[in-house]
Order: sequence, then C-alpha cells, then structure tokens
Amino acid sequence: MKIFGITGWKNSGKTTLVVKLVETLTARGYRVSTLKHAHHHFDIDHQGTDSFRHREAGAQEVLVASGKRWALIHEVKSNPPEELPLQYFIDKMKPVDLLLIEGFKQEAFPKLMVVRPDHNAEPLPADVGNVVAIASDAGVSTKVYGVEGPVLDLNNIEMVADYVEAYCQLKF
Repeated sequence: MKIFGITGWKNSGKTTLVVKLVETLTARGYRVSTLKHAHHHFDIDHQGTDSFRHREAGAQEVLVASGKRWALIHEVKSNPPEELPLQYFIDKMKPVDLLLIEGFKQEAFPKLMVVRPDHNAEPLPADVGNVVAIASDAGVSTKVYGVEGPVLDLNNIEMVADYVEAYCQLKF
C-alpha cells in the first residue's frame, strides 16, 4: 500500500484537495482510502442514538453496522488522552492502492504542502519533514518553503493527480 500525505495550514484547502484527489484517482481505477488527523475533540455519533448510549454507559468499543457501511468507535480512556502513533491507525486500514493522509505533519511519509498565500503564506515549522512538492493557487517559490520538488497548480487536479500517481509509482 502506497502512502502519500497532504499537509498545510488550517483552512489552506487540504480537505478539498484530498476529496478531489480521491475522486480523480478512483475514476482512474485505483482503490484509495483516507486517514485524517483531528486536533480537536470530535464525535461521529450523537446524543440519543443507541450507539451513543452504549459508549455513555462505558463500552470501550462500539461497532455500528449495516449492509452499506460500518464504523468502529474506540474510546481512549487514558487521562490525559493518549495520542496513538500513526502506524496504529495505518494497521487498522484495509490494504488499498493508495492511502492519502491528511495531517500528521511530523510523520515521515512523503507529503504535498498546500499553500494559498491569500490565506496563510508562512512556511510550516522546520520539523515538518519529507515535503516533496507544493500545490498552490499562486506563484510561490519552493525556496521560501524549503521544498526541493515542484510547484503544482492547486486548481489543476489532473496535474496534481498525475504527480501523486507518478511519485507513488501507482500501476495496475
């Protein structure tokens, strides 16, 4: 399974790019999954549902299943909450052609940095490693961002998808 990341500052367009990449690469016949880091408390369940009540009662894990999808909700009971390593989550994923990861900036997998100077032109911190390219909606210098790879047109999804496909050596 190939792994490639999308990173950048908040509201830079990372999620929009991931969605477009998934649409484009799956249309090309690849099996693609995504893994997204959340820095804040989130919940995929809500008060009043049976599964929410199961968790509220103290269940460590709740699996909700139907004929169309399933979701496993695992409660982290440590105090303070423990940030599990990325590999823990990758190991939970079913193998596909490409796993796109949004977030996890400090991890070692190759990443494309989304830069939109109108929203946030500052470089990411120095500990964000393995950035292999930039996708931007404006002309930016790779030297400013400490990236040796190309600058891709953020608005040209085919160009970005071509780059990811070539970089990850995806093939049928």
